[in-house]
Amino acid sequence: MAWFKRNNPKIEEQTSDEERRVKTEGIFVKCLECDNALYKRELKESLQVCTHCGYHFRFGARTRLDVLFDEGDYEKLDEEVMSADPLEFVDTKPYKERIEMAKEASGLPEAIVSGKGKVGGHLVYAGAMDMTFIGGSMGSAVGEKITRLIERAIETRGAVVIFAASGGARMQEGTYSLMQMAKISAALAQLHQARLPFISVLTDPTTGGVTASFAMLGDVIVAEPKALIGFAGPRVIEQTIREKLPKGFQRSEFLLEHGMVDMVVDRREMRQTIIRLLNFMMNPDVKND
Repeated sequence: MAWFKRNNPKIEEQTSDEERRVKTEGIFVKCLECDNALYKRELKESLQVCTHCGYHFRFGARTRLDVLFDEGDYEKLDEEVMSADPLEFVDTKPYKERIEMAKEASGLPEAIVSGKGKVGGHLVYAGAMDMTFIGGSMGSAVGEKITRLIERAIETRGAVVIFAASGGARMQEGTYSLMQMAKISAALAQLHQARLPFISVLTDPTTGGVTASFAMLGDVIVAEPKALIGFAGPRVIEQTIREKLPKGFQRSEFLLEHGMVDMVVDRREMRQTIIRLLNFMMNPDVKND
């Protein structure tokens, strides 16, 4: 005889692995450096920097400008300037099709976004490149947008800040793309003659024609930690010279040690560092409109 009697029916056990599994998709991100699991919310608050090891994830161009400008307030510039197809270039796909795909994938009109606003109270014209748009490659539109930034800075006595992130010149535009190197460099020479500052911030990666032109022409060259910076990639160099490269070659810290960059700055400290540089470099006797 049973002492107890079950009045309610049994609770059916969930035998499905799918039902028992705690769904964490979209909540955590695995750090590529230390393998720790990171809350997406915490990662966003730390500006996409791992809170355990300091690894810097890729950062969107618009978000860079939001973080840079005072209270995230700035005027967008030259959004209408976009890539054309002067050579009617076709590889596995038509170049025009690649441009449209890049716009859809990145949500950007071009590989660089630019804006005008105040940074620490100083008038600044800033541009940020984005790797999600055809590898942040520099074509005619990118060169034109950067040149316009510089020209506006000269006219209104402002500073220029550019966040570089690029695989180099855009091959689909041929010589048109390569000429942007000289075009931007000439504009920066005029900025220098006007005694106005250009702060170049190198992020991961900064390579090819961007490194060989404006990225290394800053009055101050700042780099994010462990960013890949160079002209050709390490694999290409090793195959060319047939020698093993030193450890950390072409990374920010190696370039700092050898005098090619001025400082390596954590992204979370970047805005305050730029403000300190502007406080030192901007002429306090000249009023910005």
